[in-house]
Amino acid sequence: MARPQSVDDEDLIARLSCVFRDTGYEGASLALLAEASGLSKASLYHRFPAGKQQMADEVLAAALAWYGANVIDPLKGDAPPAEKLAAVAKRLNGFYSGGRQACLLNVLAAPRAEPGPFSTAIKGAFQALIQAFAQVAQQAGFDTEAARARAERAVMLLHGSLVMSRGLGSSRPFANFLANLSGDLLDGAAQ
Repeated sequence: MARPQSVDDEDLIARLSCVFRDTGYEGASLALLAEASGLSKASLYHRFPAGKQQMADEVLAAALAWYGANVIDPLKGDAPPAEKLAAVAKRLNGFYSGGRQACLLNVLAAPRAEPGPFSTAIKGAFQALIQAFAQVAQQAGFDTEAARARAERAVMLLHGSLVMSRGLGSSRPFANFLANLSGDLLDGAAQ
């Protein structure tokens, strides 16, 4: 009979996620990943035979699944635009710990000009988020082009506010983004 796992998969992915968010892909050494997970390096390789790359892939997949269920799907729902944005802002605030957590899309993005191992997933995530915000803006009355421009700006502000919060050591930029999301995306709509 197989020995039970000492750390369940969801908890393990959350622990590994913290390391990648704090140090990026290059900085996430096997020693740091093992320490955070509470597992030995051998146990980590047993759970992730492809090593750090597989760990990061699974962490990113879990984050994107969360985004799908808690951001993209609610933005596509039937609620009024401002109501959807308020609910999503609350979820984003929790996911990013009020702006104290870095964004995986940023820290796993390729540090060079050529595509990195996560480029396709990251590009897809940005496209899905832009599309979901654009649909909300269109629902509010903006034409396709204006909705897309507002959605791109909202995504830039979301991720830029996380970078600024991290760089400044203050959650204020992220809090400002959340407080202004609905206005930035919807003000001036021709409802």
